[in-house]
Amino acid sequence: MRQDASMTAPCVVIAGGHGQIARHMIELCADRGIDAVALIRNPAHTDEVTAWGARPLVLDLEQASESEVADALSGATAIVFAAGAGPGSGAARKDTVDRGAAVLLAAAAESAGVRRFVQISSFGAGEAVPASADENWAAYIAAKTAAEVDLRARDGLDWTILRPGRLTDDDPSGLVTLSAGQIPKGDVSRADVAAVIIALLDSPGTKGTTLMLTAGDSSIAEAVKAL
Repeated sequence: MRQDASMTAPCVVIAGGHGQIARHMIELCADRGIDAVALIRNPAHTDEVTAWGARPLVLDLEQASESEVADALSGATAIVFAAGAGPGSGAARKDTVDRGAAVLLAAAAESAGVRRFVQISSFGAGEAVPASADENWAAYIAAKTAAEVDLRARDGLDWTILRPGRLTDDDPSGLVTLSAGQIPKGDVSRADVAAVIIALLDSPGTKGTTLMLTAGDSSIAEAVKAL
């Protein structure tokens, strides 16, 4: 992706650009006049992503080189890692997507000189996995934790890590609990996660923070401002 240096409109690149959080983000970007670029693995998703309001860019983060990804990020003002192997995948793909693709995207962002980086993680990341957890959940949490550790070590990025609770497809409420400290487990809609991410992109005070997110009682604007 190349963007003329004279262009001033913000450009957000979303990895996992065909996912449901990405769909909500793309629609919010369109409403705000933000140029959204959706990184997608499957060319068959191009028309759907375009209909949502994004510019699709076919790029497989499990196969691409760092230089190829960096070239795709050139001209962006912010990057969001919203990709995931998905609930039907095994432990191997948890590692190659939830860890490997996140690490690759962060490295490419540094190479491309794009500082603002928001990474979607998960409740449970950074914590010990219970012995009773199944193999796929343990692999998922291990991958998310490793991706977080890698991102925190990157001085070339203004990063924010967002750990949402259990994701739902409920309509957006606009009311959340967002905290840099531990909060009780809870659900949160994918639509509200997307809205929080859009708000975080313009919130310099959240750089270098790891945030927990569930549904709550505060408006998204108030919750982000309180940080």
